Amino acid sequence: MGRPPVDSEAVNVRMTVAALKSLDDWRRAQEDLPGRPEAIRRLVEIGLRTKK
Repeated sequence: MGRPPVDSEAVNVRMTVAALKSLDDWRRAQEDLPGRPEAIRRLVEIGLRTKK
């Protein structure tokens, strides 16, 4: 079984401990408590939707 195949590419990123704490604080405030990868995807989408 496992996850269905998707058109995607892995991205590795190094973050400071302070940034990870902020990320974890944000994701804990979400009703469904997303994992770190999902939280990062959501935040990127939020950032991309904001006007420049």
